[in-house]
Amino acid sequence: MPRPKKRQVVLDTETTGLNPQEGHRVIEIGCVEIINRRPTRNHFHVYINPERTIDAGAIEVHGITNEFIADKPLFKDIVADFLAFVRDAEVIIHNAPFDVGFLNHELRLHDQALGNIESYCSIFDSLVYARKKHPGQRNSLDALCKRYGIDNSHRDLHGALLDAEILADVYLLMTGGQGSLLDDEASIESAGAVTIQRLPDDRPRLKIIGVTEDELVAHEQRLLAVQKASGDCIWLREA
Repeated sequence: MPRPKKRQVVLDTETTGLNPQEGHRVIEIGCVEIINRRPTRNHFHVYINPERTIDAGAIEVHGITNEFIADKPLFKDIVADFLAFVRDAEVIIHNAPFDVGFLNHELRLHDQALGNIESYCSIFDSLVYARKKHPGQRNSLDALCKRYGIDNSHRDLHGALLDAEILADVYLLMTGGQGSLLDDEASIESAGAVTIQRLPDDRPRLKIIGVTEDELVAHEQRLLAVQKASGDCIWLREA
């Protein structure tokens, strides 16, 4: 039987300030979908009129201005579509308490009966995971991009959809890299019919190609670069 699909949604928000308890609101939500560890082209992205001004410090971070946001829909206009997108998924957020706190604040302002976001989906905090995987190191999204070799040089300002796309790349590498070769549905359905055929004993020997001195030097330089970026390279540890 086909393996059930695991649906995940990587989410990020931008806000008018730092604390919803001080009246700050969500102004952008960006979500990207992952199914069986493969990003799809399905995403949810919306700008929201917060019905208040945006702090100057927040504008410096994300670049979203009061003028830009003035004609955007209110949260009540997008909440049904948003909840439908995240429903029954595992939602991946970097520093989840921040975004979850703001989203729950928005839900309460709109309709107390809606409850919390956690009643629609499960939450995976990638920052908590990163701190366990890389204790004592910086685990911001930018630091993780550097550690895992993800190019985020195009990100001059923060943006919810862009950050969600970057976090999706970080999450997949941090939690194991490329998914199983049997992740795609066609392979899963046919896996039960796969047979293993052993090669005959008289098959030609594989050609062994040695490395050059230049390649050895380049390899050593690469390991030193990994050591510098991550703080620990297992291939440079003493036996």
